Amino acid sequence: MPVVRPSDAVVHEMHGTRFVAHATPSTGSKELCAWRGEIPAGTRAPAHTVSREEIFHLLAGELLIALDGATHRVTAGDTVIIHPGATLAVENPAAETAVSWVTTSHGLEATLADGTRVVPPWTD
Repeated sequence: MPVVRPSDAVVHEMHGTRFVAHATPSTGSKELCAWRGEIPAGTRAPAHTVSREEIFHLLAGELLIALDGATHRVTAGDTVIIHPGATLAVENPAAETAVSWVTTSHGLEATLADGTRVVPPWTD
């Protein structure tokens, strides 16, 4: 069983958020990706539509998650299931950094409101 040490994780930054990729093809994962997200206070990520299911678990902090137009206040310990084709936006209105753990399958793409397609490097 491969073990990914914190020093092996690859850090990416996008839209003011830090993504620390632990399980990716480059670390030996064949089907799934997993990363820790660090969302600073005051961050508002742009809405995007995802091509694959994501499981978003909040480890610390509080977030506002808009999912297909409905906004949910999510606190530490909550899990959000995001289905393929759903539109997602994340905002941290709190005074501290929120920390999440997210999993999805390889091949995830996100489409921004302007039509820009993004293949997040932490899922590739």
